[in-house]
Parts: sequence; structure tokens; C-alpha cells
Amino acid sequence: MDWRDSADQAAFRAGVRKFMQERLPPRYKSGSASYSRQEIPSPVETLIMPGASWETDRMSGDPEVRRQCQEWVEALNEQGWVAAHWPRELGGAGLSTIEQYILNEERTIAAAPRVGGTGAMFLGSLLMVHGTPEQQARHMPAIAACEVNWAQGYSEPGAGSDLGSLSLRAVRDGDEYVLNGQKIWSTPQTADAMYALVRTDPDAPKHRGISFLMIEDFRIPGISWRPLMNACFDHSSFGETFFEDARVPAINLIGEENRGWYVAMTLMDFDRASISNTAEQRLDMQELIAFATGEGSDFVRIGERPVLRGEIADRMIEVEVGYNLSLRLAWMQSSGLIPNYEASMGKMFSTELLQRVARSGAKTFGLYANLWPGDERAPLAGKHTYQYLRTIPRTISGGSSEIQRNVIATRGLGLPRG
Repeated sequence: MDWRDSADQAAFRAGVRKFMQERLPPRYKSGSASYSRQEIPSPVETLIMPGASWETDRMSGDPEVRRQCQEWVEALNEQGWVAAHWPRELGGAGLSTIEQYILNEERTIAAAPRVGGTGAMFLGSLLMVHGTPEQQARHMPAIAACEVNWAQGYSEPGAGSDLGSLSLRAVRDGDEYVLNGQKIWSTPQTADAMYALVRTDPDAPKHRGISFLMIEDFRIPGISWRPLMNACFDHSSFGETFFEDARVPAINLIGEENRGWYVAMTLMDFDRASISNTAEQRLDMQELIAFATGEGSDFVRIGERPVLRGEIADRMIEVEVGYNLSLRLAWMQSSGLIPNYEASMGKMFSTELLQRVARSGAKTFGLYANLWPGDERAPLAGKHTYQYLRTIPRTISGGSSEIQRNVIATRGLGLPRG
């Protein structure tokens, strides 16, 4: 298939590229924010951040960081690009799927941070499907304006891939739900609110008796959290949240009570069908090759290692495969089709490729890959060393690779359930 831009798409791409060049604040152009430590309100004094992001910059203790972050938000809001796929009347830009792909690709090439978080990516789309007009009017403008950052409250210590086993209890008491239990692997460190799956009927089968509830204020009594350190010594990515008689208004129920599983699966469809952007992987590989054959050739010695050269060539081929899978998803959505097993193919291939690119990058540098980001001797600022560890959970979050393979087998290949 011919994926080249049409005349209109080429013009849109040129406009996006010019916008990125003219409106992106210096903080994000300089690259000085990579792998930095930032002060944000939290139970720990300092969080180690994997580069600049809207989620962390908006809460930074440095007023200049917050100013440039807000400047970027305002620039995107002028275009409706915080939630570009939303209709204009709801704060978006009404972009087509292909235009969204172009916007995301050019944003990645410019190293510009995405803003709006999961609220803009997923929650708003879910509200358009399952929310009432009042809920849409209450929450979507705030998401589009980046006034609130939503965390996802799905997993629990005893309910990960088997999400239907969740046990966070929500008992109706008049016009409120009373919550008791725990969520894990969310991001309470940078969140103002959380959308969560809760157990409203403990006697129902596990995939029933679940409701979808929006907890719009993380500061209410009965909610506490603490960070969890990941393999990268990074506190910003994971946390666990505790609920002890926390009261949430019943008007924040999305969809029907005890039918929240079906609401959640709508959100997962948006998650898995979101177009995986291979532009970053392509840039990483191009950067790696240029460094290994240029200024870093003295200690990489890639020219003397044919096996490593072959591996890097494999990664470049896989990046192009991933690029075509992404464009196929974009084409399906733009044609009014709903990706199903195709979304699982894209999700699985993209996240596993992220891990392979990081491993190949670390292997390229040999023992130099033991140098952590921040060490001036670390090649390419230790990027591949950090990513080698950071990509570990990518094949778990959003549905593990095993789940995606089952979807591909049963829905794509028509194989029987084993």
C-alpha cells in the first residue's frame, strides 16, 4: 500500500513541523531536561525523572520549568491539539486519524512532550461513548485545558492481568460510594484524580459486579499513597494508592452500576488501538548507527563485529515493519473500521520492539553500558542503559504480550480456546 502523504496531508505535516519549530519552549528544544531530578510535592524529597514530561513539569518546584510547561500547553490549546481527536465543540481539533498520526509523528521527531495524559488520550474518548452530557461538560473542558491529570486505577496486588479479580470495594451510601481497598501500578505522584474500577457487588461473578468510578479529587479524606521504586531507581512511574472509607459522589459513576467491566473494555480498546508511534524507535536507531560509526567508533568497534551489525540491521527492518503496522491501524480507523486483533498485533510488536531496540543499543556499547545516565562517560547520555530497564513493564501494561497473542490466535486466526 502507498503510505505517502497526499497533498493535503503534506501541507498539514509542514504546518505541524513549523509549529514545533516556532512554538516549542527552549526547555524541550535543548535536551537539557533528559534524565533529570525534579522537586515535586511527594512523600519523597526528589523524584528521578526519565526526561521532561507534562505530568512532572507541571508540578516542578522550579517556577521556570512550570512556566515553560504552561507555555507549551497554551500553544497546543490554541490549535486544539491537546486532545486533537475530540470534536471542536468539546475542546479538540476534530483531526482525522491520519492527521493525528502525522501530529504525533512530528511531535516525536521534535522531542516535544505530549500533554493531557491518559485523560486526553483515553478518558475523554470513553466519556464521549459512556458519559452523560453533564459528565462530559464537567470533565472534558478541564482535561482539554490540562487543568487536571488523571491516573488509571485498574491493577491491584491480587489483580493484574486477571483484572476481573479486583477487590477495591465501593458501597453505596445515599449519594456517595464509600471506598475501601488498594490500587497499584498507578501514578498518584503526579495525579490530581483517578478513574478506577471498583467492586460494587461482591456476590456477582468476577467480571460482573464491577463499576467504573471517577475519583475527581485525590485530596479527599481517606486516600493516601506512596511511591514504588522501579528498576531504574525511578519513583515517578509507579505508586500504590490506599482507600480507607473514602467517599466519592455517586454522580461520578460512568455507565451503569455493576456494568463497569464493559466500560473499561471500551477504554482498553482505545489504549490498544492507539497508533503506536515508531518514529521514536526509528530516531533512536538512526542516532545509534550514526554514533557507533562516527564519534563513538573508537570504543564501539562495530566494524569488527559482524554479528552486531546484523542485529542492528534486523532492528532497522523491524522498525519499518512496526511503522507499517501503525499506518495500517491509522488507515483502518480512518476508513471507519474498528481494529481488534490488528490492534493487538500493533501493541505487541511495538512494545516488544522497544525492548529489542534497547537491548541492541546496550549490547552495542558493551561494558560502557554499565554507566548510568548522569555519568559524563556514558555513551549517548546512557539512554539505552536506562531504556534497557525502563522497557521491562511495556510488555505487561495495557495487556501483556501473552494476552495479545491469545487475542490474535482466537480472533485473528480463528484458533480454538485452549
